[in-house]
Amino acid sequence: MHSNKQDLLNYYVGIDVGTASVRAALVDQFGTVVAHADQPIQIWEPQPDYYEQSSDDIWAACCTVTKKVVCGIDAERIQGLGFDATCSLVVVDKQFQPLAVNCEGDHTRNIILWMDHRAASQVARINGTQHSALSYVGGTMSAEMQPPKLLWIKENLRESCWEKAGYFFDLPDFLSWKATGVTARSLCTVVCKWMYSSEEGWNDNFWKLIDLEDLVEDKYEKIGNQILSPGTSVGNGLTPEAAKDLGLPCGIAVAASLIDAHAGGLGIIGGDVKGHNLPCENQPITSRLALICGTSSCHMGISETPIYVPGVWGPYYSAMVPGFWLNEGGQSATGKLIEHVVQGHVAFPELQAKAAASAQSIYTYLNSHLDLIKKSLPVGFLTVDLHVWPDFHGNRSPLADLTLKGMVVGLTLSQGLDDLALIYLATIQAIALGTRHILETMQAAGHRINTLFLCGGLRKNPLFVQMHADITGKPVVLSQEVESVLVGAAILGACASGDFASIQEAMERMGKIGKVVQPNHKHKRFYDKKYEVFLKLVEHQQEYKAIMQGI
Repeated sequence: MHSNKQDLLNYYVGIDVGTASVRAALVDQFGTVVAHADQPIQIWEPQPDYYEQSSDDIWAACCTVTKKVVCGIDAERIQGLGFDATCSLVVVDKQFQPLAVNCEGDHTRNIILWMDHRAASQVARINGTQHSALSYVGGTMSAEMQPPKLLWIKENLRESCWEKAGYFFDLPDFLSWKATGVTARSLCTVVCKWMYSSEEGWNDNFWKLIDLEDLVEDKYEKIGNQILSPGTSVGNGLTPEAAKDLGLPCGIAVAASLIDAHAGGLGIIGGDVKGHNLPCENQPITSRLALICGTSSCHMGISETPIYVPGVWGPYYSAMVPGFWLNEGGQSATGKLIEHVVQGHVAFPELQAKAAASAQSIYTYLNSHLDLIKKSLPVGFLTVDLHVWPDFHGNRSPLADLTLKGMVVGLTLSQGLDDLALIYLATIQAIALGTRHILETMQAAGHRINTLFLCGGLRKNPLFVQMHADITGKPVVLSQEVESVLVGAAILGACASGDFASIQEAMERMGKIGKVVQPNHKHKRFYDKKYEVFLKLVEHQQEYKAIMQGI
């Protein structure tokens, strides 16, 4: 737009609550991120597999980053606000005050984080019911969903939490309540994490069968009896109190929210691909897979009719793109896994020192180091004798097995920087091989996907992106804006404001694509062999587990 028309631009604020930080962006009507800010948030890990957060801490961070991004902007040009967040469970009492989700009684910690696996026995019992509703989560519910977490609270914190609870929120819905005072829930959160059917509503029989009939008796008030489509304007917009907290105009439109991965999908999957010679050009949007890669990874494929994929969540109707069914694959630890492997290596201090001395990030330095040691080989071929199974935090898709563990085959006595670089490379390859496993399972069930659209923090790592292209054999499209998840949140605000007639229109206008990374088909045979080894690893792990049963 010409500079003399800059004052005619409309802006939207997108707020993204990730696992470890809160981010905000000011985004214009063409999808350009004008300003961006982030702030870390606290995570408590009182014991292994228990992860907790604070809703007060998260809201305070939302306010801080929002005030930063709107500083100096004409408030009249800010038309809407959209939230996305991790699918974590927030518990408050009848007066909306935080309730402790821990035995210590610390009310500050009133959120069970999405990645918390404390409800492993509860989810096993729920899956043991074989209720027909489980067909909408790939046949197997995850401990990352809300019913097992709710059952854990009832069974372990009955007097201190369960009986005092007024509301159980998914974190994205808590944020829209905080902004508007309205307890309405997003169709996205309740369909994807709470077993709500977009066609039939709540299933009384399911909740009674799993011993949570209390929620039925109060007409689902505690978990939501007003459901809104993502992007719908909530209530009367921003309340005076929330407006003051956030530094935004009172009454601006606030959108029904999305889970963070779904916001990433919204921010990238609908972009205009003309002129890039991609196989998805002139094909329906169902030919695209949105891959959102951060602490964990989510693989979002949509279809015009419901597709049931074993071990893959969904099909969920209108949970991300209105009018389309969604299947959601995922890996429970990706960015978290890479960080764990690299930081746990004995050569990590040496890596830190050398990266700092060269003014590079540790991952940029590792990528450069791999280029130095590859000699005449392609970088990926360095792991011919080193293989990783990446499910250090269990398998989300397509095996849906919380009990799986990580594996490394091909270790030596080496402890130097070369060894660290190789295990880093093998871990990235393992994550990409896991994506191939999910993709092939989805395609076998009926999806027709030919192009990957990748966003999230790991899109900044060129090695991660190239390995996904080479290992899946499909081109990878990167968004023009690095912060696609924030663009997705802003798209919600834009729709709530009425500036766009539909989510699809806003997606196409605001979700611009940038670089395209093509696979190197000359390496296909090598990665096909790596994939054979990858599948053998889990086959052997399942054999080991069977041998050790009953010990």
